[in-house]
Amino acid sequence: MLRETFNEAADLYDRARPRYPGPLVRELARATALGPETRVLEIGPGTGQLTVGLAEFGCHITAVELGDAMATVARKRLRAYPRVNVQTADFETWRLPTALFDLVVSATAFHWIDPAVRVVKGARALRPGGHLALIGTDHVAGGTEEFFTLAQNCYERWDPATPPGLRLRPAAEIPPGTDELTASPLFDEVVATRHTRDITYTTDQYIDVLLTYSGHRALAETARQGLLDCLRRLIDTRYEGRVTKRYLHELIVATRGAM
Repeated sequence: MLRETFNEAADLYDRARPRYPGPLVRELARATALGPETRVLEIGPGTGQLTVGLAEFGCHITAVELGDAMATVARKRLRAYPRVNVQTADFETWRLPTALFDLVVSATAFHWIDPAVRVVKGARALRPGGHLALIGTDHVAGGTEEFFTLAQNCYERWDPATPPGLRLRPAAEIPPGTDELTASPLFDEVVATRHTRDITYTTDQYIDVLLTYSGHRALAETARQGLLDCLRRLIDTRYEGRVTKRYLHELIVATRGAM
């Protein structure tokens, strides 16, 4: 399964994947009244990209991570936070504890959970009035725009699944990811906020980021190496070894209705 490919490169994932921006984490904390007494369930923490930021508020966190290698790295990163408990399990079959949570959160991971399970089980884990907070991440138009246009030539050559002529969309054209929660009778209120940011990468840093994406890792070795070599040459010869990527982060906070 594609969602299991991340576990193959846990240390690289931890090193290469960017942390979530401070304004987004602070907005999440404000919207959910995060504090020392808050009981948090995090679904798919990876190596702790969001978990560390949440733990700094002093809350109690149970983090359920599918990959054993990812969970091991997360535990190392979170050793300074005794109120964080990282468990290795898939959320679909993980047994919910008796005590309900104040916040269930998932950052760039909720889409990997079985659609028949994720919203219902997330709601079951919450007390009435508790919150489900989801963070989605998209790569959008901006940054070194010409590079990402030319890079499609590399993808079309080496990745047969690439749609011809694919182009990045501006953040304003990305539809909100709220439909699944607004359609659920289990939540009374759904609020979305957006944050954009640019990150500049050296050639090696950008290649490392790509090697943490499931689609790239799933390519056959020859195709993957051909793709990465093509992108590396493009960055080094046309952009002096540095490119800037624009990210869109959407924070969705839903309030659990009465049971």
